[in-house]
Amino acid sequence: MDYKSSLIQDGNPMENLEKQLICPICLEMFTKPVVILPCQHNLCRKCANDIFQQAANPYWTGRVGSAAMSGGRFRCPSCRHEVIMDRHGVYGLQRNLLVENIIDIYKQECSSRPLQKGSHPMCKEHEDEKINIYCLTCEVPTCSMCKVFGAHKACEVAPLQSVFQGQKTELSNCISMLVAGNDRVQTIITQLEDSCRVTKENSHQVKEELSQKFDTLYAILDEKKSELLQRITREQEEKLGFLEALIQQYREQLDKSTKLVETAIQSLDEPGGAIFLLSAKQLIRSIVEASKGCQLGKIEQGFENMDYFTLDLEHVADTLRTIDFGTDEEEEEFIQEEEDHEEEESTEGKEEGHQ
Repeated sequence: MDYKSSLIQDGNPMENLEKQLICPICLEMFTKPVVILPCQHNLCRKCANDIFQQAANPYWTGRVGSAAMSGGRFRCPSCRHEVIMDRHGVYGLQRNLLVENIIDIYKQECSSRPLQKGSHPMCKEHEDEKINIYCLTCEVPTCSMCKVFGAHKACEVAPLQSVFQGQKTELSNCISMLVAGNDRVQTIITQLEDSCRVTKENSHQVKEELSQKFDTLYAILDEKKSELLQRITREQEEKLGFLEALIQQYREQLDKSTKLVETAIQSLDEPGGAIFLLSAKQLIRSIVEASKGCQLGKIEQGFENMDYFTLDLEHVADTLRTIDFGTDEEEEEFIQEEEDHEEEESTEGKEEGHQ
């Protein structure tokens, strides 16, 4: 705590010093201050115990005097730093003896100084009267003259100091509850953030698993596709081989026939009868034999057709379109089973009624 810089900045050092010695929980001057490690902020030991009690038990509403003697944690009300305590609880925190000594010196200084004019609020109706009582009926501080002769003479009043202490205690309790409530909200936020993280991790995991399963399906389809394409290719090669061989046979037959025609034409141009007759008989026999060779193999009608390799995959496509995570299907099956069961019971009831 930088007391020197604070005192320099303010024109009234004692007033500024008093501000530095106020507990942020009870709003009173520190009593038995402790150091909240590691942030070095100060709290009354009783206030620290109250905060720790509320942090440990969210439903705690009172200000008990006994300090917790078990380990735990709470947050500093000044900087929200998390304070972790050992098994000694609040009594395990170190006392700030320097602050206690400063408080003692400050009280001695204040007691030796005369009361300055204007240091105590004065009544607006009676300028020479200090505000020293509290009107419980109107819930405002006032002076004794207002009670005796003024606007509050018919009201119920109480000593200012008793109301002052009560409201300070109430405000301190409210602050403690709000601090504990903030801790609970922070805990909920942390839990929700953890849920977001786990949700993302789980989503990533199931996406990976789903991708792997579909990759397996793709691999099976590719393998089956390659297998069927190879079967079509083999059938194509066999048919083309047969057709090409048949074409070759017909070409060879055509070449022979063409050569015989040419030879026959040349024989017809032979003028000598003897020479013509020597070759004519054999030539005629060869032509007749070649004519018989025209009865080569043929292909059946529709030989080139490949329709028998056609696949009907509509049922497979329908199955793929119905792929889902199963929730809707299970619910539909359950509803259908319930409806069937109700119909059976209704039918049985009618039959018993007829009987």
